Amino acid sequence: MINRQLLRPESIVVIGGSNNVHKPGGAVVRNLLQGGYQGTLRIVNPKEDEVQGIKVFHDVKEIPPTELAILVVAAKFCPDYVEMLARDKEVRAFIIISAGFGEETKAGAVLEQRILDTCEQYGAALIGPNCIGLLTAWHHSVFTKPIPQLNPKGVDFISGSGATAVFILESAVIKGLQFNSVWSIGNGKQIGIEDVLQYMDENFDPETDSPVKLLYIENISNPDKLLFHASSLIKKGCRIAAIKAGSSESGSRAASSHTGAIASSDSAVEALFRKAGIVRCFSREELTTVGCIFTLPPLTGKNFAIVTHAGGPGVMLTDALSKGGLQVPPLSGPLAEELKAQLFPGSSTANPIDILATGTPEHLGIAIDYCENKFDDIDAIMVIFGTPGLVQLYETYDVLHKKILECKKPVFPILPSLHTAGPEVEEFLKKGHVNFSDEVTLATALTQIMRTPKPASTEIELFGVDVPRIREIISGIKENGYISPDKVHELLSCAGIPMVPEMVSAKKEDLIAFAQKTGYPVVAKVVGPVHKSDVGGVALNVRTDKHLALEFDRMMQIPDATAVMVQKMIKGTELFIGAKYEPRFGHIVLCGLGGIFVEVLKDVSSGLAPLTYDEAYSMIRSLRSYKIIKGTRGQAGINEKRYAEIIVRLSTLLRFATEIKEMDINPLLADEKNVIAVDARILIEK
Repeated sequence: MINRQLLRPESIVVIGGSNNVHKPGGAVVRNLLQGGYQGTLRIVNPKEDEVQGIKVFHDVKEIPPTELAILVVAAKFCPDYVEMLARDKEVRAFIIISAGFGEETKAGAVLEQRILDTCEQYGAALIGPNCIGLLTAWHHSVFTKPIPQLNPKGVDFISGSGATAVFILESAVIKGLQFNSVWSIGNGKQIGIEDVLQYMDENFDPETDSPVKLLYIENISNPDKLLFHASSLIKKGCRIAAIKAGSSESGSRAASSHTGAIASSDSAVEALFRKAGIVRCFSREELTTVGCIFTLPPLTGKNFAIVTHAGGPGVMLTDALSKGGLQVPPLSGPLAEELKAQLFPGSSTANPIDILATGTPEHLGIAIDYCENKFDDIDAIMVIFGTPGLVQLYETYDVLHKKILECKKPVFPILPSLHTAGPEVEEFLKKGHVNFSDEVTLATALTQIMRTPKPASTEIELFGVDVPRIREIISGIKENGYISPDKVHELLSCAGIPMVPEMVSAKKEDLIAFAQKTGYPVVAKVVGPVHKSDVGGVALNVRTDKHLALEFDRMMQIPDATAVMVQKMIKGTELFIGAKYEPRFGHIVLCGLGGIFVEVLKDVSSGLAPLTYDEAYSMIRSLRSYKIIKGTRGQAGINEKRYAEIIVRLSTLLRFATEIKEMDINPLLADEKNVIAVDARILIEK
């Protein structure tokens, strides 16, 4: 519940405000005053008569009606204050800085619930408890520093951790990143990150609101809400990047299947972010770097020109961009020679364009002009310019400032001399620019942005999937556990996923007759044990009736064996598709190459069911092994279109069969024409 009283209060009371600016109560008052709050500011403190120039109320009962209350008192007092303020003083918004609630003890959780119940009763907004506060242009209701420069088109930052928010702000301020608002939700008892995104989405005005949102998330309590509003904002023109911390735990059934061994809650986060179009970051530096990139004109291609006066950083940046799939194309021909003639002897225009350590501000401007106006295959310009301390850089950075304003192509300033040229960098940032002091961090962030797909369509691909029959089959399965091969075959057939011809039987004669009809060679597999290979339950390249009979007899002696499956033996590239149901998120679908690529290298990509064709292609093409799928070194690639279709069909099956908790299709055998499932297993829990 986000209301006017929280965002634009005409009056604020600080319960626990003080003169000691080294404590939260005093720091909040200081920040409100220094932030130029224009409304009525009241302080309640029984031990002070005046706080930072403001007359103090000794008892909360003495204050007039007030719109927003900031509580900086012990947790045990907060529920009573909230109840009295909401009931008697018409307070309809609360920011509770205090800690000691549900994040610490069960008794604290009871106090927290009392506060929430009161807020719900009176229709009041609640930020916290256990937070650093809320920072907007209207009021600086935080107790921390730094206070970043605020700008209506700056970044909206929402954090689940107050301390982490402070560290992220530290990282951002050094880069010149400006903010529109900072939300520290703390325990998020009423207003969580998803709720703030919902408010921003439902009230978004492209003319006045910030188009950039940065998130630090510790818990995704409502994945559907996060997905809906994040993707909605991105479709409206916003750009969102996020860190999700604390998602490295393994799946609970790690030993039961390949998917169980690979998939974790982190797979769910990865899939959710990809589906929403959120750029995923893994550190404070990466998040704030992505935020700075978002403030520049959008990239229209992957070709970069590097203008530098130092060879080493240019080489490192070239390497980092190339590693991320971005390009630093060589520049040659008459235009490159024309540029070289205007620089000092020894300069290079091959890209990186090295104007030498002795290069002048004029040389920098000329190089940028050529990249902007004459080198047509260049999409963006990176400028590396620092100093060993021999000269000042005010003139150079002024040229850079003017060129950034003139250029239509994005210009990325990489100014590494934060100490030696600190005043010059500060002057440059004051003009509204950002700075990427480390070129490799910039390249890593750019790679993450370029790899992030657009928000997925919400339509479900139903063509060729027999949903009623899927439900009928699932409903007919009475016991939990791995289902029989014939039921697996039926479910995959309902989804339009082809399987290699097979027969399951406990009768040797039936299997031999099937093999004769299908044609040798065949594969024999034991039915019963989950891990067939581990118990010697797989025989490949069976070519005769006698060989099949011997394998049948051997496999039926394996503990827990109930039957034997015989399949036509086919050849092709081994692929893998798996799925796991993650509570609150739904089914996570994994794809990749089969065999050792799954078991050892874990080269898989994840998506959140149901999937679109665009999502399936994005998953396939994000694999490290995609070159094998596409075809390499004279070997034909596989039918990528058919592989994507099977991924989409499987995701639709899962959408209507939530009882499926884990499944593997491993391998699928693929060539340039067909993709066929050879082995699959499905775990049902009702």
